Amino acid sequence: MKLFIKPFRAAKKEPDESVYREMQRQRLMQDMEKTKQAMEAAYSNFDNVTDPDLIDCYIYEVNAVLKRYKYLKEQADKLDLPPAPEIAESLCEEAPASSSFI
Repeated sequence: MKLFIKPFRAAKKEPDESVYREMQRQRLMQDMEKTKQAMEAAYSNFDNVTDPDLIDCYIYEVNAVLKRYKYLKEQADKLDLPPAPEIAESLCEEAPASSSFI
C-alpha cells in the first residue's frame, strides 16, 4: 500500500510563483479599494462636523488613511504593480481647504 501512496505525494506541486504574485496583487488591490472607501468616509465625516474635538478626530483619521495608502503604494512598487488609476487619483485628492492637517 505504501508503494502506491509515495508517487501521489511526489506529484503534489507547490503553488506556481505567478499564482502567488496574482494573489498578492489581488489582495493589494482589495486593500487599496478599502483604503479609498475609508478616505471617502473620513472626508465626508470631516465635512459634516463642527465640534472641534470631532474635527481633530477626523484629521487624524484622514492622516492615518493617507499613511496606509503610502504603505500600500510602497508594497505595489516592490511588486512592480502600479495601483489602479481610479483608486490612486481619488486618494491623492487634496485635503479640504478648511482643514489644518498635521
